[in-house]
Amino acid sequence: MASYKIFMKSGHPPTLLAAFLYFDFSFAIWVLNGVMGPFITEQFHLTPIQTGTMISVPILAGALMRFPLGVLSQYIGRKMAAIIEMSCIVLALLYGYFFVHTFHSVLAMGVLLGIAGGSFGIALSLGSGWFPQQYKGLAMGIAGAGNSGTAFAALFAPKLAMHFGWQHVYGFAAGCMMLPLLVMIFFAKEPPDVEHQSLSQHLQCLWQPDGWYFNMVYIITFGGFIGLSTFLTTFYVSQFHMTKVQAGLYTVLATFTGSATRVLGGYFADKIGGITTLSVVFLIAIAGLFGLMTTPSLLVTTLLFMLCFAALGAGNGATFQLVPLRWPTTTAIAGGMIGEIGALGGSLIPTILSYSKQHFGSYRNGWIMYAGLALLVLVVLRIVSRSWTKTWVGPGGRALTSSRVIDGPVMVSAEGATFAAD
Repeated sequence: MASYKIFMKSGHPPTLLAAFLYFDFSFAIWVLNGVMGPFITEQFHLTPIQTGTMISVPILAGALMRFPLGVLSQYIGRKMAAIIEMSCIVLALLYGYFFVHTFHSVLAMGVLLGIAGGSFGIALSLGSGWFPQQYKGLAMGIAGAGNSGTAFAALFAPKLAMHFGWQHVYGFAAGCMMLPLLVMIFFAKEPPDVEHQSLSQHLQCLWQPDGWYFNMVYIITFGGFIGLSTFLTTFYVSQFHMTKVQAGLYTVLATFTGSATRVLGGYFADKIGGITTLSVVFLIAIAGLFGLMTTPSLLVTTLLFMLCFAALGAGNGATFQLVPLRWPTTTAIAGGMIGEIGALGGSLIPTILSYSKQHFGSYRNGWIMYAGLALLVLVVLRIVSRSWTKTWVGPGGRALTSSRVIDGPVMVSAEGATFAAD
């Protein structure tokens, strides 16, 4: 309890709450087409590949919007960027309520839903910006737990679609989006951790090798989380022939687990290091994916999904314990880039699984491909992390005590070990 009080006093809790709600509701909006996939598929008689494409469009669009929004937030402020984005989301949802009636307009709506997916870098940077380095992982984990919006979308959207029609869900969502918008306007404060730099300085993370190593990690952790979150409802209906509402409830079990463990991932990353935490969760996720290849029963499949989501969620939290340590003054931009590539990876999963189902009759080959990619990324992480612990981060990925993470000539870990900076 004492450490929790110290954590809360070290930052600005109202801003952290505003960032969480912003991220939570944005995530729920982002995956709407995915969780309503069975309704849309049934109405327009879509093939598995068409369904996968429809589910992938919002993920892809959101991924492409993340980095530009991260850059914009560095110039107009993260709070203002969040307010503008949420206002655009409300307008997009109203378009969906009034004008989406064909499959092609569903695809267009998917692009607009991508606006909500662009919230990632802004929300995490805004939520953690008031907190010191030793609490960055936990603060980002709390803000990032807003990906629980996927669970709420899976819980409520199918029920609303069943009773009112899936187009009306966009209208309900527009009304709900007003809550985080008002909280952001009246309670959030712009963090002080902004360093005024030129655009080229802000964009340095784009061509630094570390940025692309983080991209690979996040393709697995976040890409897996968002890709599977949007596809699970369709998967359950196709694989186990259950009702759409039942499929939504089973999806909630998995996605909520992953959202909850994001906080734990950030917490353990602060304690034992982000590199160590990522190594453990990768092994757990790979084991879960190999289990799914055997096409197990409904109970075992659900338990394996919960295991995979728990690992992926914790991996998301651990990744973003490391990001602000590597890029302390441009976290929103670096986070936007990493989130963008990770989300692009997520857009591939529904397509790969749908292709596997349509052409091979099962999802097995899709699980094999993703498990193999996860194993490859784990090997790369273990290799490159050796240089990280000699330069900008402590043993296992723990934060260094020096405030000059990259530019200082010598850095000191929490255990007292010294490291020479590049």
